[in-house]
Amino acid sequence: MGTIERAMRSAPTRKTEHIFEPEVGLVFDSREEAREFYNMYSWEVGFGVKFNSSRPGPKSSAKNTENAEQYRSMQEIVCQKSGNDSRITTGTKRCGCPAKIRLLRTDDYGWYISLHVKEHNHELSRTNGEKREWNSHRQIDPSMKEMIRNLRLNNVSLTRVHCIMGDVYGTSADVPWTKKSLRTICSQITRDQMGDDIKKTMDIFREMHEADPGFRFSVELDKHSRIRTLLWCSGRGREQYACFGDVVTFDTTYCTNIYKMPFGLFVGVNHHFQTTIFAGVLMRRETARSFKWVFKEFLNLMGGKAPFTILTDQCKAMAKAIRFVMPSTYHLWCKWHVMKRIRECLGPLYTKNKKFRDDFWLVVNGMLTEDEFERAWDDLVTRYNLQKNSFMNRIYKSKKKWAKPWSKDKFCARMSSTQRSESANFMLKRYVPRNSSMNHFVSQYNRMLYEREREEDIAEDKTKQFDVILRN
Repeated sequence: MGTIERAMRSAPTRKTEHIFEPEVGLVFDSREEAREFYNMYSWEVGFGVKFNSSRPGPKSSAKNTENAEQYRSMQEIVCQKSGNDSRITTGTKRCGCPAKIRLLRTDDYGWYISLHVKEHNHELSRTNGEKREWNSHRQIDPSMKEMIRNLRLNNVSLTRVHCIMGDVYGTSADVPWTKKSLRTICSQITRDQMGDDIKKTMDIFREMHEADPGFRFSVELDKHSRIRTLLWCSGRGREQYACFGDVVTFDTTYCTNIYKMPFGLFVGVNHHFQTTIFAGVLMRRETARSFKWVFKEFLNLMGGKAPFTILTDQCKAMAKAIRFVMPSTYHLWCKWHVMKRIRECLGPLYTKNKKFRDDFWLVVNGMLTEDEFERAWDDLVTRYNLQKNSFMNRIYKSKKKWAKPWSKDKFCARMSSTQRSESANFMLKRYVPRNSSMNHFVSQYNRMLYEREREEDIAEDKTKQFDVILRN
């Protein structure tokens, strides 16, 4: 039984003022145990502790207990306010406090307290909140670190993690460390994830291929052998594309990884009218050259079949790449992206004039022929004196990319925007924390993919196993 455990068991019948009372002659198995004991005492009293000076012993004394180079015969553990720093000219917490314990070696290479200086020359902390400001009381035990790591891997925010810890300890006031300590732990978790990031990512891909023989990925490297673009898809995604790949939306608005690489999703709609994800891609740059590589590799992974229709935003580089790689595919612009600045560009005419809003959307959504659209548009522009409005002129020039009369004979699977890609990006944000490493990003993407597949399995089960009861 260790010294700390004995002190806790004898607490109800103790004769000392504190549960953990340092006494000369008290023995410990290691200096770490002695530090933990003194740190618990310092919590009761209201100060913090740290290791201070030590005295090396002869190398021959180390024997089998420690490495000879690291062997010590004396160790002091002192108050955090001990000593003085002459380099600091503004303000310091150090005030030369004399409080300390001195440890010496026992015959069996343990430690015992040979000196205890109890007096402090500064005011002690009284409340738990004050005590948590000492560095030695901010440390988090390994089990809590593992719990925090799992919470952060599942994209739980720091504030929520701290609230959860409050429930674990009873109240937030009882959590034995601060948000600053929590933030430090989370930063360490991120650094650990980033170590050998590319190797870990390739290991994940290898595991995915072993579990799913249909899994494929493609990597584009730059001249320095660094990843420029990374594209991957599951076996189920390839099967889904073979059935539902006639219409694809592609969007690259999501960017949350540590490398600031935009993430794009190839998305479609299945026979249950649910969002289905075909492939994901991480890109370093959104240039025409990069998009050409992405679309070419996407078609290669999907068996060479190009979609009939693809919906994207108004990115010129993307449009150029689509014309080059998929010349027979009809390229449709997302209507939401075309119209998203309407409030800003038309101002009160749109926000405060309901009649104009109704007339505008009737022209945009209600005209079925080119002639009807042209006449209705001219009438709208003339009635509201918008002949010189830059927004109206700009969207009119691109009408063949978004207006219904020019796309009504194109199969779009009831999609007129990249909303499904953007909603998938929104779902991914629930799984992936900010500044995520690449390997963690891929892992969390797979979790989201699993959830989407479960939704389709549920819908498929209902279709096959549930019978509709018709009543007379």
